[in-house]
Amino acid sequence: MPVLTVAQLQTFLVEAFPGAPPSYVVEDVFDRGARLRLPVTDAHGRPGGTVAGPALMGLADCTAYLAIAGQIGPVALAVTTSLHIDFLRRPELVDVVATGTLLKLGRRLAVVGVGLCSVGRDDLVASAQLTYSIPPG
Repeated sequence: MPVLTVAQLQTFLVEAFPGAPPSYVVEDVFDRGARLRLPVTDAHGRPGGTVAGPALMGLADCTAYLAIAGQIGPVALAVTTSLHIDFLRRPELVDVVATGTLLKLGRRLAVVGVGLCSVGRDDLVASAQLTYSIPPG
């Protein structure tokens, strides 16, 4: 079961990255996962009216980070050790929702699968798998 609420995860995100704009919205935290939304603006776009790949990668990374934090608490020094993403279809320039599910949660490593969808669509625009290193203690 989660040890942090949606509000606590949102606060942790803002406090852990004070210089970053609060662009991600934590929508849900659940047993072994979390869901975040990226409110898409023109700044997230690229030619052709689609969401840029780096914006999707950032959302996948943050979703994995908070999926882990939701289960183990606010461990600010957990870091990404691996990120693999498959871009499956062209996302429209609308909000993107990412759902992260813990595939493995160990003492030192966590693996999270993340599916990303454009709002209003059920088909994935991207699928990612991330591994995080969790510091001791």
